[in-house]
Amino acid sequence: MISSQFRRTSGLLAVVALLVMACSSASPATPTPGATSAPTSAPQPTATPATATCPDGSTQIEVASWWTTGGEATGLQRLFDKFNADNPGLCAYNAAIAGGAGSRAQAIFKARVLGGAPPDSLQVHMGHELLDTYVNLPGGSTLDPLDDIVDASKFPAGVVSIISGADGHIYTVPVNIHRANEMWFNKSVFTDNGLTAPTTWDEFFTVADALKAKNITPLALGDNGIWAFGMVFEDVLIGTLGVDGFNALWTDPAAWNSADVTAALNTTWKVFNEDVNTDHNALSWDQANQMVIDGKAGMTLMGDWANGDYVAKNFTGYGWAPAPGNSGIYQALADSFPLPSLAPDKDATKKLLTFMASAEGQDIFNPYKGSIPARSDAGHPPADGQQYNEYQLSAMQDWAANTVVPSMEHGAAASPAFKSAIEAALTAFQTSGDVAAAQAAMAAAAAEALGQ
Repeated sequence: MISSQFRRTSGLLAVVALLVMACSSASPATPTPGATSAPTSAPQPTATPATATCPDGSTQIEVASWWTTGGEATGLQRLFDKFNADNPGLCAYNAAIAGGAGSRAQAIFKARVLGGAPPDSLQVHMGHELLDTYVNLPGGSTLDPLDDIVDASKFPAGVVSIISGADGHIYTVPVNIHRANEMWFNKSVFTDNGLTAPTTWDEFFTVADALKAKNITPLALGDNGIWAFGMVFEDVLIGTLGVDGFNALWTDPAAWNSADVTAALNTTWKVFNEDVNTDHNALSWDQANQMVIDGKAGMTLMGDWANGDYVAKNFTGYGWAPAPGNSGIYQALADSFPLPSLAPDKDATKKLLTFMASAEGQDIFNPYKGSIPARSDAGHPPADGQQYNEYQLSAMQDWAANTVVPSMEHGAAASPAFKSAIEAALTAFQTSGDVAAAQAAMAAAAAEALGQ
């Protein structure tokens, strides 16, 4: 059962659609892919990834990621543990670099790939981040095709579309599907104060006022990387513009001039100025999530890697709902792992990627990660393994039933340059609160990115 809900547009509006049966980032960083001939003029990496703890004499497979905390690091390690046990002599390990949902790691990984010294594989978001940065390049892809590893019939058509280059070949292994537009709340805080999850922004402000009256922070925000604030803005955009209006932002520069975008910016400023913790820019997303766990905050807006954080911390007193105004809309993103053309050990890495592409591998990884599997036939962990929890089972149902829109902050909706320009406007907006200036800057960024 597959339905097309992510749309391709001029260039590629990584619009993925689909039904999956059975889909972060914490505070770390982002990756890259490689192919036949890699440019040699790129800057060299400015940081050294973690080293492996592998048996002497083993063939080490360096997998560069930005997963350093909670369920995401645990899930990847569990997957590696199984692979390493089944493949004596091989040792896959997580060469993780922390910082800002991949922003720091992305720069390092890109420099390594384009500089001709890539890891064996690396984490990269599907969509524009993958294709614009590493695949559809004037000099050719820096990644090897993986058509022999990724069985297109086992993945939703929309997923296959945004992992395929202009030449039609598949260039990465998708391991999960995440939902970005989720609201999380402390159930005890809400019950004790007679509150229910807000379904509109007006309801949100009513709930926020009730929480402030009890000296509880309404919305925990950890935006020591601007991406977390960008996710809040995207939630407001979706709730204000709806599916068609939100999707238009990534294809039509004029869409940024609408009265609805003005309204979304006003709502975002009200949320930010009145209802978030004052130390927001000193916290990472998971530290903000800890405020919800501790009952110091009532809510947080974050992708469902927050679910993995709760699982890792053995916290069960949380509830969830779509962000206000986002009911029936699933903002999706996905992590994936490609094969750089200049990878040190391609044969060993292809064995690992084959396992990561399998239903078995995805059902080891995702129950810890908090996401759901990208494979349509996955969703059945072994009886003695970690099981999908109540949230993940509900996410599988929503993934099948909701309309899917792409994530800007996580590489699907916009090119890296477009995203960076929007983030620059948001950074200035946090300081000034100037709605007109922010909207003008975003419209200019869209015109530049979309060539209009």
